[in-house]
Amino acid sequence: MSAGPPATAVVDIDPAALPTTGAQAAALIRDVIPEPSAFGPGAVPRSPYESDPRRRPVLGDDCVWHQQALPKDVLATLTRSYEIPASGAKGPLRLSAVVTVHRDAEQADWENAEVLEEMMRCPEQRLRSDEVITSLNDVPNSLGDSGNEYADDVLTELGSYTSAEVGGPHEYLWGQTRIGQFTLAVSAKGSKGWSRADLFERLRDPHAGMRTRLTAVIERDTPKPGGSTKGDG
Repeated sequence: MSAGPPATAVVDIDPAALPTTGAQAAALIRDVIPEPSAFGPGAVPRSPYESDPRRRPVLGDDCVWHQQALPKDVLATLTRSYEIPASGAKGPLRLSAVVTVHRDAEQADWENAEVLEEMMRCPEQRLRSDEVITSLNDVPNSLGDSGNEYADDVLTELGSYTSAEVGGPHEYLWGQTRIGQFTLAVSAKGSKGWSRADLFERLRDPHAGMRTRLTAVIERDTPKPGGSTKGDG
């Protein structure tokens, strides 16, 4: 994880396409964040479908997630929640997508760094009073590492999920991409009958779709190692 300005300085981003106000950032988020159908057959909105745009989750010193007002470095953020209802031998699969727009790329880079710090500080985290994720392990990849040719940073978090409703532990998966001042994240909380491979499969296309829509909006091409450019498809 880089500590200073990210690699975005060497790629093509149209400055005029970047949001500078909360209203512009919120409009961009709605162009980027996926609809339920992006998660495949059977996916439907959960209730509440969208988070309060004035607040965001923060991991406290007690390793419990709390909602707090947006910090000054965030122009806008939005979380959508989805579900694939229980069917046959499979329990319900809970899914989410999050898009956050920071004021600049360095602040978005610090968000990724904080994720790594949170995992080390709290390998067990309580999402709600009846939901907990444990055995967390984060895998970071910067541009050019391990096949990452489409983003400044990519983070994958693996762990186990347990809740009062579905029991557990079950598979848990969270992935985040940083492109300039933007972070795009998806997550899946498993239950009976859902493998880790199933979770990767359900999250892959929605995550890639967000990247594609974002890069189209900001008119960015990501450089391949060696100097040529490649759009993310």
